[in-house]
Amino acid sequence: MSVTAPAGFEATGVAAGLKSTGKPDVAVVVNRGPLKTGAAVFTSNRAKANPILWSQQAIADGAVEAIVLNSGGANCFTGSFGFQTTHQTAEKAAELLGVSAGDVLVCSTGLIGTGDEAFRAKVLAGTETAIAQLSADGGPAAAEAIMTTDTVPKTATFAGDGWTIGGMAKGAGMLAPALATMLVVLTTDAVLTPEQADAHLRAATRVTFDRLDSDGAMSTNDQVTLLASGASGVEPEPEAFRAALTDVCRDLATQLMADAEGASHEISIHVRGAATEDDAVEVGRALARNSLFKTAIFGNDPNWGRVLAAIGTTSAEFDPYNVDVWMNGVRVCTQGGPDRPREEVDLTPRATTIEIDLFSGEETATIMTNDLTHAYVHENSAYSS
Repeated sequence: MSVTAPAGFEATGVAAGLKSTGKPDVAVVVNRGPLKTGAAVFTSNRAKANPILWSQQAIADGAVEAIVLNSGGANCFTGSFGFQTTHQTAEKAAELLGVSAGDVLVCSTGLIGTGDEAFRAKVLAGTETAIAQLSADGGPAAAEAIMTTDTVPKTATFAGDGWTIGGMAKGAGMLAPALATMLVVLTTDAVLTPEQADAHLRAATRVTFDRLDSDGAMSTNDQVTLLASGASGVEPEPEAFRAALTDVCRDLATQLMADAEGASHEISIHVRGAATEDDAVEVGRALARNSLFKTAIFGNDPNWGRVLAAIGTTSAEFDPYNVDVWMNGVRVCTQGGPDRPREEVDLTPRATTIEIDLFSGEETATIMTNDLTHAYVHENSAYSS
């Protein structure tokens, strides 16, 4: 059911002609209430798409009635025309739903730097068609409509004690913080204030989406939105809700990693023994962005020397000559020197685990990434972004 699993939500996805394939490309999610609580986190890229600029303004009061999403065009670097397109999209949805345009968020994904009257007309027409087809079981259709280079839709749900969380996500490339090249919509029928929703969302994304680092490229259109309808009438225990929301975000982030463009390995980098959590994240991210390491994993080569070389570029507190490294459960390096023979490491499984102990403290962090393949280079040379 995706975003329509919780009570109080309707959604759908339709084909508006933005994609040359004719596949669905406009989605709408509507919060029927009784609460209209909303919170969102956005890309930290200074180059922000028009929908991001609009949604940052619209979310300021913590109230969201609906969100309109399109694939097939990022509406980024399209000048005042592009911002007007976003504004008109919100106005069209607001008119049809009988709400304020300032309570409608807009998201776009696709090719940067393109947009014309035909694009605008298709988005507006698609918004109208989608709103006419809204349904309480339209979550899967919405999840399909936001896909770009994704090979499968990404959805997740969680059933709490009288309340539910649902979610959908898209993203398969340009996966790097903050967020990743993703559009994510999370819904819940729990009773939340805007302040609670914002705090829970930021805490959940910090340890999930913000730690997904596929290729070091940051998108202009990233947005993760949480909508709360309060339709269950249940105000959950804060820690339980935050844990559940984090689980849903982690599930979606894992699905994004699994569908990363051209990847043949899904790599989880677990860093422990760090002096601070920031140190653990910095070390894990340095390895996740290291092309030599990523190509070694693609070649099933347990080249742990590339691990030490990569983490040695960080400012994290540790002694490079007192570091242990495991690859798929085999300790290949101890105290900065060789341990078990490389031949004992099997890197042929798609799931790959790298463990690093810095022996400098008690903090930990996990970064998710993937290998660098011929297929990734081909796809991103053939597909403009």
